[in-house]
Amino acid sequence: MRALQAGSSPTIYLDERSVFDIGACVVDGIDIAPGRAIPDDGDPRIDHSLEGFLFTCGPDHIRHPQPIAGDENGKRYPLHGSFSSHPAEIIDWVVSNGNAQAVAKVPVSLVDGGTARLDRQWTIDGKSGEIRLEDRVTNNSDEARPVFHMYHMNVAARLFDDAVRLSGAMFENGGFGWRFGQEPGGVFCVPAGEGPDGWAEMTLGPIAAIGGRTLRVAFRTDTLPYLQMWRNQQDPAHVLGIEPVSHRWVDRADLEAAGEFDMLQPGESRSYGLRFSIL
Repeated sequence: MRALQAGSSPTIYLDERSVFDIGACVVDGIDIAPGRAIPDDGDPRIDHSLEGFLFTCGPDHIRHPQPIAGDENGKRYPLHGSFSSHPAEIIDWVVSNGNAQAVAKVPVSLVDGGTARLDRQWTIDGKSGEIRLEDRVTNNSDEARPVFHMYHMNVAARLFDDAVRLSGAMFENGGFGWRFGQEPGGVFCVPAGEGPDGWAEMTLGPIAAIGGRTLRVAFRTDTLPYLQMWRNQQDPAHVLGIEPVSHRWVDRADLEAAGEFDMLQPGESRSYGLRFSIL
């Protein structure tokens, strides 16, 4: 992994072995990624990715495995799609004038035999400490295919106390404590809404273990119109996930039946955006 940092930003470690996702995310010497405090989902790609602060699901599937329609051998879309474990080719890596940028392309082999490409750009504004991610997914196959996208931002819940809250317009009553749902964990998915600039925003904090800082996350709602939240405190897991996502939390077949597949024609692209700061 390669470390990227500028000005007042945290240090993020970009994983060239797996889609240029973020492994460690270090704030004042403390890695806020969960590490091995994660569930074992039986898929080594996802175990590797879950350890880090951010990994990406898609482009052929999100969430848990589902059968591939028409496959006579019962083949299934893998857990969280095909992105994880695809190596990234770094195109640009620049740290100058107090800012930073890293650009990569990722050729992706889809489980049903198709191909796609992820073009990814990380940008750090050193003055504000904000980290920005711009993604473009292109269908390189010779036929139209649905595209899905989800960002998992996984935070080590060992760092939380009872003062840590989720806040955002998409949450009931504007927010609540981080221990939502039934113990020892839970999942929910809500419409993200939309801010005045076409982005939704939420916060998690204050986190006393990193000096009372708050994690602020914003994402494009034109292509990521939902926010899924996940937490798992089932030993040995101790993790909370912030998950901007392209589709509702229902089975793939239900999305197709409702006409909610986002189809990409051959050569067509779809773009996604995320930004975060820890201040």
